[in-house]
Amino acid sequence: MKELDEEFFQNLEELIKAGDKEAIRASFDDMHAADIALVIKELDLDEAEFIIASLDSDLAADVLMELDEDDRHRLLEDIPNKDIAKQFVEHLDTDDAVDLLQELDKEDQEEVLSHVDDVEQAGSIIDLMKYPEGTAGSLMGTEMIVVKENWSMPECVKRMREQAEDMDEIFYVYVIDDDRRLKGILPLKTLITNPSASKIKHVMEPDPYSVKADEPLDDVVITFEKYNLPVMPVVDSIGRLVGRITFDDVMDEAREQTERDYQLASGLSADIETSDKLLDQTKARLPWLLIGMIGGLSNSWILGNFQGNFLSNPAIALFIPLIGGTGGNVGIQSSAIVVQGLANGSLELRNSLSQIFRELGLALINASIISMLVFAYNVFCFRPDFSVTTAVSVSLFSVVLFAAVFGTLVPLTLEKLKIDPAIATGPFITITNDIIGMMIYMTVCMMLI
Repeated sequence: MKELDEEFFQNLEELIKAGDKEAIRASFDDMHAADIALVIKELDLDEAEFIIASLDSDLAADVLMELDEDDRHRLLEDIPNKDIAKQFVEHLDTDDAVDLLQELDKEDQEEVLSHVDDVEQAGSIIDLMKYPEGTAGSLMGTEMIVVKENWSMPECVKRMREQAEDMDEIFYVYVIDDDRRLKGILPLKTLITNPSASKIKHVMEPDPYSVKADEPLDDVVITFEKYNLPVMPVVDSIGRLVGRITFDDVMDEAREQTERDYQLASGLSADIETSDKLLDQTKARLPWLLIGMIGGLSNSWILGNFQGNFLSNPAIALFIPLIGGTGGNVGIQSSAIVVQGLANGSLELRNSLSQIFRELGLALINASIISMLVFAYNVFCFRPDFSVTTAVSVSLFSVVLFAAVFGTLVPLTLEKLKIDPAIATGPFITITNDIIGMMIYMTVCMMLI
């Protein structure tokens, strides 16, 4: 790979000013599409458009799909729909073409498809766009080599050659019956080691792993991870082969899902980037900040109702951060474990009761240790009234138990309601535990002091 230093960009700018497309194409010959996308990200719009126009059509299409969504949208805005069809869509696999079209308005989608010369490709794209977002069907492509189980080996090889002409990569050969139901896969090794087999069904590997077109993408990611597959066939509800999903598509989806979960856990209500407009970033951040403000005001109201306790024994106020911080940490730990288990498939809803009891048992151990340490510190070091010492330790014990159970129940409940449980690991848990923790602490203080 070429070094993307200042000299490279200076030379590139000179070529752009000179309008030398041949030289620009030559300077990107040995570079991967993802690396070219990094170069384009550093250029202004006119320069980026000129670079894309200079590249070979297949490479230009790959580079476009490697760009961030915002950068891609910035380029597509200035390109006519006919050129989008000719320069990009016709040179992409169907799954990538669907991703590209879904970023356009409905009217633009229809116009772009009307300019695609390959009617079969356009039809496949239209069919794929009907699958709901977040399902295996929305991620699959239709470029496959398919043979029938009753074909002879010579006929199979002939048909494979015909289908392979328009394909960039071949992972597996899929075997179907006369009704297009998936029956097996034919590894390329088998073609070499069994060239004289009478029929494909005698040498194929039957019952391959597959996913259904309406299966959630989270489950698809888990299946890929479980069986370490480079590609997986997609079937409909009656087992007919409709497409395939490749590992790189799944990795992209898993990365995007991780980013979404991380942002949800951080209190961001929308998918944003550092380069997004200030208004968009404000809209994404402000909702949870307002909820946090309401939570803080609620805490102030709770504490205001116990002013007499603070006046009679000011030491009570010194332990408020301890109660709130410990409860928040315990709740986030419990919810994070549950969210992680739900995401990787190691925890299922039917096992939720056992998970609750497991967290409760762990909370009992942690609460006992923490409360005893704080009790010992107060007795031997800080030495407040014994009633305050007891109230702090009892409150801490109770708050840890509540936070652990609450942090476990919330993501399980959200998962059952089909809401992303990642939201439970963020401000929601912290704010709720702060409010409940203060109520527990103030109530215990009122009873014991």
